[in-house]
Amino acid sequence: MNLPSEQDDQKAFLRAFGHIQERILQGELSVGDKLPTERSLAMELGISRGVVREAIRALQAYGVLDSRPGRGQGTRIIAMQGAALGQMFSLHLATAAQSQSDLAETRVALERSAAKLAAAVWTPPLLEELESLVETMDATTVMQTYNDLDTQFHQQVAIISGNPVLRDLTLAIRGALRTPILRASRALEDWGSLRERLCTEHRGIYEAIAKRDEEAAADLVEAHIRQASASLFG
Repeated sequence: MNLPSEQDDQKAFLRAFGHIQERILQGELSVGDKLPTERSLAMELGISRGVVREAIRALQAYGVLDSRPGRGQGTRIIAMQGAALGQMFSLHLATAAQSQSDLAETRVALERSAAKLAAAVWTPPLLEELESLVETMDATTVMQTYNDLDTQFHQQVAIISGNPVLRDLTLAIRGALRTPILRASRALEDWGSLRERLCTEHRGIYEAIAKRDEEAAADLVEAHIRQASASLFG
């Protein structure tokens, strides 16, 4: 009797993973739809239920599937959350070769649009959260805390924009850059001077958004990203 090899298991896993992924990409399965049972998928693909289960768990980790016990529940397709996207993007940044200038250009393109939209559509509760972040950053001198608040500031602008694609991409990219930015900050000889400049720039962005000055908000975000990237990464 020939037992399945580790390589065979890997091929079966990729087959199950790719099958579910393709059905989502082709529109056969949409957000809210229930996934076929492990048993039926295993029979359809000619693989074991255990391998199907592992593929489902992987897609759950990616934030694509959600499984709940109970009658009528099962595994369903869900809208991918920004946190899951951020985790995958963090792994991409850690393992792929890309320049900080390329990342800065990508951020400029995304965050200019987010800032313009935020200036046009903000609501008082969301704007108050942005103002609170600015005030907390002004009072914060602990580098790691400041870095966390800085990340939240850029993410909050994207949230205010109301565009879910801009929001999720910005949350993912800025969240993934949190550790590299903190590492670069620790390597600076005079982080305090950079912090003061960043505080001024963040307040300027907030004020432009609050005034509903779309072009100023976009221009200030672009200048901020470019200058911060140059200071941190050269």
